[in-house]
Amino acid sequence: MPGMNEEGRRWYVVNTYSGHENKVKENLEKRVESMGLQDCLFNIVIPEHVETEIKDGKKINKTKNMWPGYVLVEMIMTDEAWYIVRNTSGVTGFIGSSGGGAKPFPLQNHEIEPILKKMGIRTSVEVNYTVGDEVTVLSGPMAGKTGKVESIDLEKETATVLIEFLGNVTPVDIELIQLEK
Repeated sequence: MPGMNEEGRRWYVVNTYSGHENKVKENLEKRVESMGLQDCLFNIVIPEHVETEIKDGKKINKTKNMWPGYVLVEMIMTDEAWYIVRNTSGVTGFIGSSGGGAKPFPLQNHEIEPILKKMGIRTSVEVNYTVGDEVTVLSGPMAGKTGKVESIDLEKETATVLIEFLGNVTPVDIELIQLEK
């Protein structure tokens, strides 16, 4: 299933009060430790990136929150883990829940990978296709198009896909996470 690894770990978006992301992360980490939930809750990440600004002729690196009011949590969605996260001080709920006690939908790999990559968190990309396979492009300017994989570069996390474009078969380099068999 897309977005899930072999242990059932998936990424979810937790809504917090804006400006309380660090406190929520700290509270969640304390609860994981004190309640022994290390087998259900794995990573708690505030989506941030570093921006370089030039002030008075000097370069200054500033950490900016990509989405104020949100924390990313990698977890196995058990009833207990869901309850613990929802009832942590500062958490207002999960994004992707329809309410009425319904559990939220996890982020898909093609949604979470670019976020983690921008933050500098290296993740391993799982590829379920090989050279010669027919794939569909999930996002980007070629979204919805199908093509044949010509080569895969795991180091750069891209694949060269032969796609018919304007009547010609054209090789296009596409990120691995944007492709599906």
